[in-house]
Order: sequence, then C-alpha cells, then structure tokens
Amino acid sequence: MNKVLLISVLLFAGALQAQQTYQKTTKLMGSRFDLTVVAKNEAEGNYFITMAIEEISRIEKLISSWDSNSQTSQINRNAGIKEVKVDEELFDLIDRSIKISKLTDGAFDISFASMEKIWKFDGSMTEKPSEEAIAKSVEKIGYKNIILNKEKHTVFLKNEGMKIGFGAIGKGYAADKTKALLIEKGVSAGIINASGDMNTWGKQPDGTSWMVAITNPLNKEKVFSWLPIDNSAIVTSGNYEKFIVFDNIRYSHIINPRTGYPATGIISATILSSSAEVADALATAVFVMGIEVGLDFINQLKGVECILIDEDNKIFTSNHIQFDKK
Repeated sequence: MNKVLLISVLLFAGALQAQQTYQKTTKLMGSRFDLTVVAKNEAEGNYFITMAIEEISRIEKLISSWDSNSQTSQINRNAGIKEVKVDEELFDLIDRSIKISKLTDGAFDISFASMEKIWKFDGSMTEKPSEEAIAKSVEKIGYKNIILNKEKHTVFLKNEGMKIGFGAIGKGYAADKTKALLIEKGVSAGIINASGDMNTWGKQPDGTSWMVAITNPLNKEKVFSWLPIDNSAIVTSGNYEKFIVFDNIRYSHIINPRTGYPATGIISATILSSSAEVADALATAVFVMGIEVGLDFINQLKGVECILIDEDNKIFTSNHIQFDKK
C-alpha cells in the first residue's frame, strides 16, 4: 500500500472514529419519539435532532385530525358538503392511503376515523356490543367515498359524518419524511423511532448495523429476536397491551374497518419494508387479515417481509426473512 493511500485510509478511519451517537426522547404526534443521529459533536447532534423535531411538528400540523386548524380537520368538517383544496403533500398522502386500501381490500382504511367508538379497551366493558350496534358503527367507513380531484388538489368525503385520520400511517410517514430531510442535510446515519414505527439509515459509528429488538408480546421486558436493520423500516403492531376477552376470545384494539369487529388471532405483527409509511399501514392490515391471509398477502409483495405471532405464541414468518430467536 503506497503512502498516500495509507494516509487516506487512516484519515477515513479517524473520521469514522470521530462520529458519535446522539439521542433524544420527546413526545410528538401524541406519541413517544426516540430520535438518534450520528454526528461529529454534541452541538451538531443537537442541531440535527432539533431539525427532526421541527419536521415532525410540521407534519403533525398538516395531518392532525384533533387540530381544528389543520387541513385534515377542514376535510372532515366539510364531509358531505363540499370539496376542500389541500396542499400537495397531504393530497398525495391521502392518494397513497387509498391505494393501500385497494391493495388490502379495505383492511386498511383512513376513513376508519368515521367509526363510532363502541368498543372500550379500558376495562369498562362488561359485554359485547350488539350485532346491530357493530353494524351501525361502520356505516360511514369506506375509502371508496373519498373523492380526489388531482387537477384541483381537492378532497371530498361523500357522506355527511365521514372522517379521515392517519393514526395507522401518520407516524410512519413522519419517520420517512424526517429521515429523508436529515439525509439531505448530510446526516450519515440515524434512527427515527416513532413509538415502534422505525426507520434507519447508515451504520453505527463503529461500522456495525443498527440492531432492533422485537419485543416478546407475552413479556414486554423480554426480547425474542434481534434484527440487523440497514437502511430500512420496521413497524410492530401488538394487542398485548390493549385487548378485551369475551367467551374466551381475545379481541384486539385493532378493529376491522369492514366489519366493526376487533381483530382476533394475531397478538403481534412486525413488518419490514423500505418505507415506514408502508410498513405502518401494512402492520394494521395484516393484523386485520389474520395469520393465513396476512402471510399469503405479504409473500406476494416485493421488498416486504413480516414476523407474526399468534395467540399461542407461535411465530410465523414470510418467505425471505431470517432472524435469531432468543
């Protein structure tokens, strides 16, 4: 190795060594966000983390259905009345959401926000809602009634009382957008963790991959698997915290928007994809689909993998995933 090349290698190694990991936990979009960046020093690390927080806050103001001033709230207020002109960013997010609804045959649906909240997961329910009440609760749900005008960038909810909400895709979208912004600003590596909706890029300062723990759904303090994640997103949905049991059947807080009944059979669904937005939406959809249909669905998608755990704590994986069980 000649002297110039040796010096270059040593300088590169020194640059890698100088990089450090900086992390902050904060509450955004009503959820816990853990923000991690690799930077040269604390000042730079804090600068990039502040940038990430500002980006997530910006997205929250755009898509929030509980902020009466947001464009999403304007759409909901005008359901059945008139179309609402929105920013291109929100329009495109709604457009992609509808496409995922079509792909999943309605197992994922942002108009789920229209559902009457007849299921309670706070321990107060003593009996199941009636079949009539369940059927009525989903009458206003239906992604096919979200009308988009691409020329005018307008959104119209056909039926009065309809609502859209981004609870099953918004945090993943925020993770994707924040990752893209930080990469654009020169951040070499990091993790955006939006309450389990994670997107990673680059390597740790020592050159190793980011390692993500998959929680044991029967014991949150334990890990059943560690996965190396390189420039990828991973999202887990679980019902091990919010569920109810009637007649020995465990009902998830994740409800099928097509029927109004809570999902059964799966207690944890982990989706891996290049996009946290896609993984977020598909984790909900697969939960609704169940083990057999969900696995078959994921196996037909390129670049998407899953780890599913059923009520007997049995693990199922898609065709092209490998991981170490602890």
